[in-house]
Amino acid sequence: MTFRTGRHFLQIPGPTNVPDRVLRAMSAPTLDHRGPEFADLARRVLDALKPVFGTSGPVVVYPSSGTGAWEAALVNTLSPGDRVLCFETGHFASLWREMAQSLGLEVEFVPGDWRHGASPEAAAERLDADIAHRIKAVCVVHNETSTGVTSRVPEIRAALDAADHPALLLVDTVSSLGSLEYRHDAWGVDVTVTGSQKGLMLPPGLGFNAVSEKALDASRAARLPRSFWDWTPVIDANEAGFFPYTPATNLLYGLDEALRMLAEEGLEQVWARHARHAAATRAAVRGWGLDVLCADEREYSGSLTAVLLPDGRDADAVRKIVLERFDMSLGTGLGRLAGKVFRIGHLGHFNDLTLAGTLAGVQMGLELAGHSVGPDGLAAALDHLRTN
Repeated sequence: MTFRTGRHFLQIPGPTNVPDRVLRAMSAPTLDHRGPEFADLARRVLDALKPVFGTSGPVVVYPSSGTGAWEAALVNTLSPGDRVLCFETGHFASLWREMAQSLGLEVEFVPGDWRHGASPEAAAERLDADIAHRIKAVCVVHNETSTGVTSRVPEIRAALDAADHPALLLVDTVSSLGSLEYRHDAWGVDVTVTGSQKGLMLPPGLGFNAVSEKALDASRAARLPRSFWDWTPVIDANEAGFFPYTPATNLLYGLDEALRMLAEEGLEQVWARHARHAAATRAAVRGWGLDVLCADEREYSGSLTAVLLPDGRDADAVRKIVLERFDMSLGTGLGRLAGKVFRIGHLGHFNDLTLAGTLAGVQMGLELAGHSVGPDGLAAALDHLRTN
């Protein structure tokens, strides 16, 4: 067995590295989740979440993954047989579509090539044609974790408004919230879905729904079965600082600290840091003579970069070498991208030297895997970091 020294480089696009401050906060003794100390913690966390989502409305917290938060968004707002408009932007958008179908919803699926985000033009066409307003919700993945492509949510909202269409706008921000610019209220989003393990710098285990007034109104008429996922008892209990079930108390300790860290840095600065690291990563990819999977510069992701290898080259072979030689994990290609891409995560608790080390490991891994890349990739990234 190989003996490893130093820290493992976890450079997948989530779960991300958990800051020491958050780990220490989570190590506090478990407290009575029906007591006054917990109520103070819960109210503080629920208030601090709102600016991160960009909302003045309620944020519902579940002890769940982001997948659970997907389901909560659907079952609280829709009824059996309702039609939803979804976009094939990648692996996770496809999974959300499959969930909707399994819940008894009718899905109108806009096909895609996994290199572009949700098309505002296609949205406008479908919504304009829906004279009877059969489409009850539009589901968009803001940042597709499998591809490194960011959809232009404000333009999807504009398509809804231009068509004067009453459909709800449901947005997955699992790999964007706390990393990329996002504004639930200002962008007219009705339900924002996210999880704890990426930009919020926590381990997996918490799912979130930010909810508009329109979505709350829809939930009163929605008829999909729901019990655990029902917003109403959660929001009611939250008024007093409690939950209708046993919450993930120590994760909430960690969330309290993570939100404090985001506030200390400032959200605008957090977004700018992610954009800067993403640009440096793309400079490295181009310097290696490789392609970024995302094909539209307006849709580049600030939280991860998917690197497309030439036909006939195995991306997983590069990942294997990087893991075995340099103790660094890169994200694998998912679904139709298996073996074709590897993904570099640059989100969450992250800085310039972490990125420099990551890109050095990738460059060495590419060379060892037989790719004819020179030093220009890492040099281009370092130059970007020095000058921006």
